[in-house]
Amino acid sequence: MSGSGIVPPLRPGLAAGARAFRAQGDWRDRQIKQLLAAELAADPDRIVARDGARLLTVRGLDEQARRLAGWMRAQGVGEGDVVAFQLPNWLEVFVIDMAAALLGAVSNPIVAIYRDAEVEFILRDARAKLFFAPVSFRSMDFAGMMARIGPRLPDLKAFVTVRGASELDYEAVLAGAMPVARGVPVSPDAPRLLLYTSGTTGRAKGVLHSVNTLTCEIANASAYWRQQRGDIMLMPSPLTHITGYLYGILFAELAGLTTVLMDRWDAAEALGLIEQYEIGAMVAATPFLQELAAAARGRGSRLPSLRLFACGGAPAAPETIRQATEAFERCIVLRVYGCTEAPTITLGAMERGSAAASGTEGYVVGHEVRLIDADGAEVTTGEEGEIVARGPEVMLGYLRAEDNEAAFDAEGYFHTGDLGRFDAEGALTITGRAKDLIIRGGENIAPKEIEDVLHRHPAIMEAAVVGMPHARLGEAPCAFLVLAEGAAVSREEVKAFLDAAGLAKQKIPERVEFRDLLPKTAAGKVQKFVLRDALAAGD
Repeated sequence: MSGSGIVPPLRPGLAAGARAFRAQGDWRDRQIKQLLAAELAADPDRIVARDGARLLTVRGLDEQARRLAGWMRAQGVGEGDVVAFQLPNWLEVFVIDMAAALLGAVSNPIVAIYRDAEVEFILRDARAKLFFAPVSFRSMDFAGMMARIGPRLPDLKAFVTVRGASELDYEAVLAGAMPVARGVPVSPDAPRLLLYTSGTTGRAKGVLHSVNTLTCEIANASAYWRQQRGDIMLMPSPLTHITGYLYGILFAELAGLTTVLMDRWDAAEALGLIEQYEIGAMVAATPFLQELAAAARGRGSRLPSLRLFACGGAPAAPETIRQATEAFERCIVLRVYGCTEAPTITLGAMERGSAAASGTEGYVVGHEVRLIDADGAEVTTGEEGEIVARGPEVMLGYLRAEDNEAAFDAEGYFHTGDLGRFDAEGALTITGRAKDLIIRGGENIAPKEIEDVLHRHPAIMEAAVVGMPHARLGEAPCAFLVLAEGAAVSREEVKAFLDAAGLAKQKIPERVEFRDLLPKTAAGKVQKFVLRDALAAGD
C-alpha cells in the first residue's frame, strides 16, 4: 500500500490468468462510470432499492453519488484511497459505495456487529480516509466508539454520521457538496472493494476485488439463476457482507433488479414484503431460510411469487432444503458454495426438489476447481479432497502480501481450506473444513456428517460438532445443540437418535451440550474455534 492508496500485491498466476479471462469474455473491462451511464440510458426512473418508505432510483443514485463524490474529493480522497462504512441495510450504502467508485476509491464495508477492536483493526489496516456509520443503531453507540478509537487512527480524515445529528452529518454533507461532472477514468483491474474475512480461524485478512472480478460474478450468477431486469430481490443479509454487497447492491445497480432492504430480520415481516412486492428471489444464510419457511407454514402462505432461494454462508442440511421446498409453491431452494475470496464457486442445482439441490452445493460456475489430497495430488470422483479454485471471479489477492503466500499455489489456485467431493454428475458436496476434522484414535471423523443427521431431529434447530480433548484417543466428538422453540430432548435421546440412524459408534458424540445460541460470524458461519477453546478451557 502506498501513501496515495492501495497498491495490491499480485497473487500468483493473475497476470497470465487475466489474458485468458479477457479472451474468454469473462473480463469486459468496463468502468463503473460506463456501467452507471448505461443504466441511466436504459431507464433512469428504475427503482434500484426500497428501504421502508424510501426509494432510490437510478437517477437519484447518479445525482446523489456525484454530489457525495464531490465532497469526498474535497477531503483529499482519490484513486486507491479507502472509504469505509459500517451501516445497516440503508439506501445510503448504495450512494456511498457509488461515490467512492466514481473517484476510483476503494469501498471498505464493515459488518454492523463489529465493535471497537475489530473496527479499529480494519480502519488502521486499510488506512481508511473516511468512515460512515450511524450515530447509534440498536444497542451500538457508533459515535461513542469513534470517540474512543478515532484518536488512534492517523489516516482517518473524517467520521460522517448517517441518520443522526452530529458535527459532520451525511445529509448536511450531501446538501452542501458540489457534484463531480463525471467519474475519473479508473482501470477495471484496480482495487474496487476491500472486505475483511470473518475471522473464523485467526486474524481477519483484507480481500481485494476489482470491477472485473465483481462484474464477472454478477453476470454468471444472474444468468445461471435466470434473473432478469425488473426482478425483485429481498435482501436481509448485510450489505456490508459479500452476499449482500453482490446480490443486494450490484444486482440492483448493474443487472437491472430492484432490492427490497431489511435492516432487521423478522420472518413474519419478510413474508409480508414478499407478498406485497411479489418478490422473486432471496440469497441468504440457512437461519433465514428456516425461519421464513416456518413463518410461511404458520400463516398458510405458499409464497407463489418466490422463485429462487439460494442458501449459502453456513452449511444447510438436506432436510432443511427439502422442508423449505415443500413450504413454498414453486421456489427453487438450493445450496451454494463460495467465500469472500472466491464468491459462489458453485451456484446450486436449478432443479426444484432434486437430490442435487438439497444434498449438494450444485455445479461449478465461473471457476476451475480441483479437489486435492494432503500431498497436492488430485483425487478421483467420489473421493474427499481440499477444494482449490482459480478463475475470473477470484480476488485480486489479500491486502498483505504474506497472506497470499500460503493461500495460492504456483498455478494460481486458491486454497479454500474446505473439504468436498464431486459426484458422477459433477455436483460438489462440502464435507467440512480441513481444520474441523476430528481425529479419534487415528481415524478421521467429518463433523458435517454427524451434523446432517442431527438436523433431521425435529427438536434440533442448529447443531455444531467439534473435536474435544480425549486422554486416550486424542480427540472425540462433542455436539453443541440449539433446540427449536418449545422443544425438549435429553442427551441420552440425542445419542440414541444418532445410533438409530446407523452412525458408527465412534461418530456418536461423547458429550452433548445445549446452548441458547452458537457463536457465529457475520455471515452466519459457526465459529467452531470458540467452541473448541471453551472445551479446552474446561467450560
